[in-house]
Amino acid sequence: MSDVHQVRAALGKRLRGLRIRAGMSGKQLAESLGWPQSKISKIELGNQTPTAEDINAWAHACRADASASDLLGLLANLETLYAEWQRILRAGTGKRQQTYQELEAATRTLRVFESMLIPGLLQTPDYARARLAENIKTWGGADDLDAGVRERMRRQEILYDSGRNFYFILTEGALRTLLCPARVMAGQLERLVALSLMDTLRLGVIPFTTMLPVSPKHGFWIYDDRLATAETITAELHLSQPDEVAHYRRVFDALSGVAHYDRDARRIITRALEDLTSRDA
Repeated sequence: MSDVHQVRAALGKRLRGLRIRAGMSGKQLAESLGWPQSKISKIELGNQTPTAEDINAWAHACRADASASDLLGLLANLETLYAEWQRILRAGTGKRQQTYQELEAATRTLRVFESMLIPGLLQTPDYARARLAENIKTWGGADDLDAGVRERMRRQEILYDSGRNFYFILTEGALRTLLCPARVMAGQLERLVALSLMDTLRLGVIPFTTMLPVSPKHGFWIYDDRLATAETITAELHLSQPDEVAHYRRVFDALSGVAHYDRDARRIITRALEDLTSRDA
């Protein structure tokens, strides 16, 4: 299933819920709308994208007009919710970093969870180079690696703004997964130790041995409780519906509640660094 299909399926599931709550079968709804029953099935299964007129008619037939606005919001954002990486990266990694910088500049409180990699705002230049080089190799587009690294480093200046709040939660897996050469990862871990001492950000680490209160499906970023973003293999998801952002916030709060901070976090990072360097000694 493609990412876009998943979004269509979610929209179809919500429309199906309206129909079921109205006590209507697919055949009954189709007859009331003058549609073939196959159209109802295709929309509910995510095989067909409904139009705005379809959604309004569906909600009205199910006596759920109040639900139409949220569904129309999902429809309007369907193409922007999943911005495919092939198109995003065609403009170059530097341009993409500038887009992130604009989003972060408009944010007062940023919450980030990552389970397998170090977030861009905390990366060293060498770690960033490895990550951006992979994107270029995988998806093609403009080969502006140096510009991408420079822009990512420029983004990090916001960490020194005392008027903002930054909360980062990493699993121990992010400290030990090698997505770059070992020497680069060693420098990255040393950088995390230094960042954990900053007053403008709070860095938490969840050890392998911790029982998690929720199952995190992927990494995600929350901007001022107004937007949640997440990267999949092929796309980037932007969620702005209040109930969805609130759900991501609840997951973040649950994970932050079991994370280790300050000295305890530095011990976990240092242990990962010692294991890495002793292995290569």
